[in-house]
Amino acid sequence: MSPLLARIQGLNALVLDGKALETFELYYHPDVVVQENEQSLTVGKDANRRREQEFFDAITQFRGAEIRDVAVGDEMTVVVWHYDYTHREWGVRNYTQASVQHWQDGLIVREQFFYGS
Repeated sequence: MSPLLARIQGLNALVLDGKALETFELYYHPDVVVQENEQSLTVGKDANRRREQEFFDAITQFRGAEIRDVAVGDEMTVVVWHYDYTHREWGVRNYTQASVQHWQDGLIVREQFFYGS
């Protein structure tokens, strides 16, 4: 197994176990840049941890998350997720999302999420 595949599988396992916020300490660079679709960039591990915490705090009902596919390239991984939940502001969300991670020295330095509205 490649080291990068092991890293993304470890990250995914934490997310599936409800420990998404713990992934920041293990897998994200201090200066990570994260982007939702084409929205504004969120820069830094602390800012992204806060963004994720706000997202999880707004979930009123969680019905599931499932990994549909994983691809590993040269310092890049892609995970295709399917999510089903209800969000306080957005309502019922049931969709597929591609998450693209760019890695450097075993840490994610850039991540972008692609999904429909």
